[in-house]
Amino acid sequence: MIKYEVILYWSEEDQAFIAEVPELPGCMADGESYQKALANVELVAKEWIETARELGRKIPKPKGKLVYA
Repeated sequence: MIKYEVILYWSEEDQAFIAEVPELPGCMADGESYQKALANVELVAKEWIETARELGRKIPKPKGKLVYA
């Protein structure tokens, strides 16, 4: 399980749920259900972090609780 904020929403254009991890630029996934999109983005986030490590790039620390709403 990732510890980053995840934003989930329905995309009419894609006819799928979209999950984004704003703290990891470009990290997003889709799925036919809310649960599938979340599971997919967890895999993508892990791969994002592994790739960043391999390339020696900085990995942002999870910010935690949302400060605005």
